[in-house]
Amino acid sequence: MAPINLEKVSKRYPNGFEAVHELDLDVSEGELMVLVGPSGCGKTTALRMVAGLEDITGGTLRIGGQVVNDVSPRDRDVAMVFQNYALYPHMTVSENIGFSLKLRKMPKAQIQQKVSDAANILGLTEWLNRKPAQLSGGQRQRVAMGRAIVREPSVFLMDEPLSNLDAKLRVQMRAEVSRIQRRIGVATLYVTHDQTEAMTMGDRVAVLRTGRLQQCNAPQVLYDRPDNLFVAAFIGSPAMNLYRAQLTEGAQSLQLGSQAIRLPESVRLARPGLVTRANSPVVVGIRPEDLPAASADTSTPDSQDLEGEVDLVEALGSELLVHFTIDARRVRAEDVQDDAAGLEGGELAVQGEGVARVEPRTEVKVGQRTRFRVSPERIHFFDNESGIAIW
Repeated sequence: MAPINLEKVSKRYPNGFEAVHELDLDVSEGELMVLVGPSGCGKTTALRMVAGLEDITGGTLRIGGQVVNDVSPRDRDVAMVFQNYALYPHMTVSENIGFSLKLRKMPKAQIQQKVSDAANILGLTEWLNRKPAQLSGGQRQRVAMGRAIVREPSVFLMDEPLSNLDAKLRVQMRAEVSRIQRRIGVATLYVTHDQTEAMTMGDRVAVLRTGRLQQCNAPQVLYDRPDNLFVAAFIGSPAMNLYRAQLTEGAQSLQLGSQAIRLPESVRLARPGLVTRANSPVVVGIRPEDLPAASADTSTPDSQDLEGEVDLVEALGSELLVHFTIDARRVRAEDVQDDAAGLEGGELAVQGEGVARVEPRTEVKVGQRTRFRVSPERIHFFDNESGIAIW
């Protein structure tokens, strides 16, 4: 087992495009670190640099404390699992799993033992004599993982290994991959564009954007305390509701369109940066699950109401997603992800759509005005120009 350490690692192509910019990241022994971000953010490039499949143009990469910038892929003792399984169709499951060991000229009895051990871990014992065409997508992915496990590498690298599976199987395989990784206890770098996958699997999650690390922490910390607008908009489904708002004198209240939300002293004490921005515009975020339909049982000492007009109701069985409109100007999550500089202009300011996640039997109809309960302590505040969280 070996940790992975990236120190200001960069990748710049001959045409001048910088795919990864001075990435600092440490993956501890036994840790499952997830790299997540939108397409083109540099996460796969970072993974390929660790694997040795891309040259490093700046910084230092260490595996197990050894600098490996110029070490060939075969000598880095890493195993990689790709989104396409790359199984040999003419070989059985057993032959696919043990192929790399055969190339090393390992004794046949030892190969059989290692293949058997890997099959037990992956639940593939009864399929060892099948060909890949006779397996389901999930079983094929487990075979690909088995091929990596038998090598007993120091490091696992996984590049969107579940993206080819259907939604139900993907949920099942998330749990399988996490269980297997914890059992073998190897430092693992896992790439995905699916933030739900990242949140449910990662011991820690690193959020990338345009080749730059935005935030790296435990999933719940990313959710509760995003460092900036990009992380706030990217983490969570449905996405956080983001609006332009105005702090009043002394940050005593927040003007959200035509509606005012009083900010208790506890909020100002928790976020003293609000007071320094009194009488100034800010961007505020409220997660859909922090907007229950207003009723006596959702009231807290400082809770207040936010009123909006219902545009759409999605009944999901266990909950309702209520789409509503207020007269505050909304900042769209997709534009935050595309271009943070756009926050300085007015093109992101649109009619204030929002989403609330409420109890499944809440009586709410399209076209009616509905009140949602807001707890000021659950509101997120961001600088209007930089997009950095205000604390």
